[in-house]
Amino acid sequence: MIPTPSASRRQCEIRAAEDNIKSSEPTERVGEHLPRHIAILGIISFLTAMSSAMVYGLLPVFLVRVLHTTIASVGIIEGIAESTTSLTKIVSGMASDWLGRRKPIVLLGYALSAINKVLFPLAGDASTVLLARVIDRVGKGTRDAPRDAFLTDVTPMPIRGSGFGLRITFYTAGFVAGPLAAMALMRASGDNFRLVFWVAVIPAVMAIVVLLVALSEPPRRAILPLPRLWFQRRDLARFPVSFWWAIVIASLLSLARFSHAFLVLKAYEVGIDAAFVPMMFVLLYVVYACAAYPFGVLADRFDRRMQLGLGAAVLIAANAILAGASVASVVACGVALWGMQMAVTQGLLSAAVADAAPEQLRGTAFGIFELAVGIATFAASAAAGALWVLGGSGLTFVMSAVVATAVLMLLLLRPTADLAPRPHA
Repeated sequence: MIPTPSASRRQCEIRAAEDNIKSSEPTERVGEHLPRHIAILGIISFLTAMSSAMVYGLLPVFLVRVLHTTIASVGIIEGIAESTTSLTKIVSGMASDWLGRRKPIVLLGYALSAINKVLFPLAGDASTVLLARVIDRVGKGTRDAPRDAFLTDVTPMPIRGSGFGLRITFYTAGFVAGPLAAMALMRASGDNFRLVFWVAVIPAVMAIVVLLVALSEPPRRAILPLPRLWFQRRDLARFPVSFWWAIVIASLLSLARFSHAFLVLKAYEVGIDAAFVPMMFVLLYVVYACAAYPFGVLADRFDRRMQLGLGAAVLIAANAILAGASVASVVACGVALWGMQMAVTQGLLSAAVADAAPEQLRGTAFGIFELAVGIATFAASAAAGALWVLGGSGLTFVMSAVVATAVLMLLLLRPTADLAPRPHA
């Protein structure tokens, strides 16, 4: 359809306003302090991640050992849960753009996850766990895209990699504290899974309190025409090539990175006691937390394509180790490398999306990004469960390595500056 003169004029006005916003953004250099909103978002992420990790570090073993669920079913449950997250993210991202406010939708998402946590200790069969996982992921999907758009709104462009890296560090620290707390409770209670799930409700509620009390909506830097409530095809033209390139790479990496539940199951397979299985989560997220911020800073200063290539290479190595692992120490090495590749790539990809997104469509941009990642994660998790049943854990990790190799080849064969950081002022 050929746009009308009035529609074309409106698009020109929107683009001009967005250009003025970008030209007026602060020109802070890396090394200057980040906005306080990032620390608050980080604390909220820490508490929520701690709550989730107390549940998810034990949930795969709880399903197999207590509820007698098959490993293939675990893969389906994880895949459905993650795809639900992604479908919700695009809706919530668009809604936050349309409202011009992020906090109410972020609050709704955290509240859903917190209230839903009570279903896990009450679960008596796999279908209840599936329902709880889906509702929890709806909550996550509701908050994630508006939260990342919020972070983009308050963080100057030259240090967005650092900002996303710092939030991820807080988040991953929660995934260290959560499994440690879960292990201590399991040890003290004689492997009482349900007790751990009840205690996990506490940090989830605390996160809501911090959000309500400490996080304020940032002022808009400029007034743009309100976006349409429903996304239309012509809006796609407003996203540059660099945005779609980030989507492609993130989706392919997600195909190679199935749910972390399979890392827990690998640890259980080699004989690690159920009470100590969460140690694998601790190890993964210790590495992730320590490396996320430094690699976020690196993404602001150096070639992002090369950094993504490094992440793909580390993922290949992690899968090669996990495919042949038969003792706990070797599994631990593979899990540590898995955490490293997440630190290398995740903050970078979020920063690339943030830099490329039009100001008026930032929530929508993160929704599209998360939808693509979620679809890929669903396919990867469902396939991982089926491959595990057909050929064991070795086949699952080998296929992950094959997909990661394809990502590395794509990055090497397609030289591009699309993902390069913007020059500092």
